[in-house]
Amino acid sequence: MTRKAKFLLGGGMILAALAYLIYSGVSQSMVFFVTPSELQAQPVPGKAYRLGGMVVPGSLRWQPGSLDLSFTLSDGKASVPVRHKGTPPDLFAEGRGAVVEGTWTREGYFKSSLILAKHSEEYKAPHGDEAQAGYRELLKTLKDQAADGKR
Repeated sequence: MTRKAKFLLGGGMILAALAYLIYSGVSQSMVFFVTPSELQAQPVPGKAYRLGGMVVPGSLRWQPGSLDLSFTLSDGKASVPVRHKGTPPDLFAEGRGAVVEGTWTREGYFKSSLILAKHSEEYKAPHGDEAQAGYRELLKTLKDQAADGKR
């Protein structure tokens, strides 16, 4: 075997090993996003999922002493019970959207390792007389500063 053939064979083996490592790393770290109805249709225990839905009002149970959190996520068609160990994010509440990452258990619930609370992307200005008074005061201050600068 010539030196060039050995070099090409060695390079091919290195490329094949590198391609295998990349493929196996990507396939193991992949997490699929599903809705509660999709998860209920084909649950695979132990498989990693991202489950998205609305937190069902009245389903939230929080035990601060043990940091156990349980609630139900729904997409309007199906509901999935979720259990989480740890503190929830600030925006997490009943009637709001949430995405949880974790696995489906053989016991029939979703074991969450991460909660992502969804929030509205719309900005709403504060309403009421107090907000208007603050706005008027801010405008007055800015006008006074502009007048002082012109003098």
